[in-house]
Amino acid sequence: MTLFNRAGVVFAGFILVLCAWSLGAQPLPLAKPEQVGMSAPRLGKIGEALKKEAADGSFRGAVVMVARKGKLVYQDAVGMQTASAKMTPDSIFRIYSMTKPLVSVAAMILVEDGTIQLTDPVSKFLPGFDKLQVSVPSKNDAGNTTYALVPQERQMTVQDLLRHTSGLAYGEITQNAPVKDGLAKVGVYRKEMDFDARNLAPDEEIAKMATVPLAFQPGTTWNYSLSTDMLGRVVEKASGRRLADFLEERLFKPLGMKDSGFWVPAGKMARVAETLEKDRFAGRGFPLIDVSSQPKNDSGGAGGVSTAADYLRFAQMMLNGGVLEGKRVLSRTTVRLMTSDHLGGAMGLAMDPGLLLLGTKGYTFGLGFMVRQGDGIAGVPGAAGEFMWAGYAGTYFWVDPKEQVVAVLMTQAASPQRAYFRKLVKQLVYQAITD
Repeated sequence: MTLFNRAGVVFAGFILVLCAWSLGAQPLPLAKPEQVGMSAPRLGKIGEALKKEAADGSFRGAVVMVARKGKLVYQDAVGMQTASAKMTPDSIFRIYSMTKPLVSVAAMILVEDGTIQLTDPVSKFLPGFDKLQVSVPSKNDAGNTTYALVPQERQMTVQDLLRHTSGLAYGEITQNAPVKDGLAKVGVYRKEMDFDARNLAPDEEIAKMATVPLAFQPGTTWNYSLSTDMLGRVVEKASGRRLADFLEERLFKPLGMKDSGFWVPAGKMARVAETLEKDRFAGRGFPLIDVSSQPKNDSGGAGGVSTAADYLRFAQMMLNGGVLEGKRVLSRTTVRLMTSDHLGGAMGLAMDPGLLLLGTKGYTFGLGFMVRQGDGIAGVPGAAGEFMWAGYAGTYFWVDPKEQVVAVLMTQAASPQRAYFRKLVKQLVYQAITD
């Protein structure tokens, strides 16, 4: 929707925003980029870059939205939503791991209600989690890896779930054979469909997960995992509500996130973006979860759907210290707690958060968000204190309190190049800041 003349020069970014949102209300108040210290022509580089990637077959299409100082200054929808339909600003995306920040906020709402404490053992809510064992690898005399099961030295806490130090793992990622096999046996790891843990009823999932060994002792190692799926079960047990219903009542409805949830109603399915049949970088396809019907459980780690507009409103709420348009979701102090370092430098890292998400160091982890530690180190622009996360199928967002920027990238490309696309959009947003 970006407007170009024959020389390829971008016309006014404000016009772009108005045209893009002619079909519905804007997610945030509009402003010309120059009114909030950004350049419309420079922002136009984002659309140019993404159009080239779509034309090259990197993905079908994408939606990007950028706000500064609480004002929407740029948005673009490029390429195709499906093989026969153009991408639109209100296209719906499978957000996979961008479900995690939403569920983390849900848990902290219950902390603010006095229903949960961060130091609560998970077994207070999930039966059997007090008896978990840990699968410990070692090398035998022949140099082969063997595993021994040992008791957990302490129970995982709610804080461990929020910061991924629970000892849990993802079957798609872990190399710990008993853990991987156990997750496959209970049905939360499926080789034919990555990150699809929606096929077990909640109580069945809890009971079966209590039989799978941990990959690490709780509280010792940052390991990206099914922690937020189990956090979703904690939210359900503590609130007495289905996760989808709790989020609708306490987060989505207050923020006006009208297209977010865990499945897509039949009347909205025509707006769902789809992936290419074959990724040009991997040479194969990456099938995505079916969101056309209600799942057996609401996967707090990877089961969500949303739009760029909905997620921009969520991100702006976080930048605002927990409030948007007079609707308070969290206190300012809780937002600060969630976006602070919770690894402390002494925690082991099974993988580096920044390398996992962006292919660069310079980040730690808070409660549901990756957090930048300093202005330097990281190989992408940004500032200390910014926080973010992304999704398996190519979605990405970040919040920069220092620069007062929030941005969302939505696409459906579970590609080995997805970190490249995240960095590309990030650097093009920052180069457009003029003051």
